Amino acid sequence: QVQLVESGGGLVQAGGSLRLSCVASGVIVSIWNMAWYRQAPGNQREWVADIMSGGGTTNYADSVKGRFTISRDNAKKTVYLQMNSLKPEDTAVYYCGIPTMKKWGQGTQVTVSS
Repeated sequence: QVQLVESGGGLVQAGGSLRLSCVASGVIVSIWNMAWYRQAPGNQREWVADIMSGGGTTNYADSVKGRFTISRDNAKKTVYLQMNSLKPEDTAVYYCGIPTMKKWGQGTQVTVSS
């Protein structure tokens, strides 16, 4: 059974940083593209970033480009999202997932105060 567990969310002031982690189990992480999405209250879930199975190719939403970095450690079955220069509009529940499998974690709350 595939499980994805996010952690690392919290409350931070604008301009601060957080590092999210997503640990996978029940799946060979190295062969799958992984992604981070987020959902703010009243909004639809939006794509934030993804990283290809080989780890060399990453893609970012324009809203986070230059501030967020996605990475992976296949040996640890973990995907990370380093978030710098956080803004209040980054406030959301962040989910990691394997889009092709339609598998998602339970999410971790990120709140950025102004």
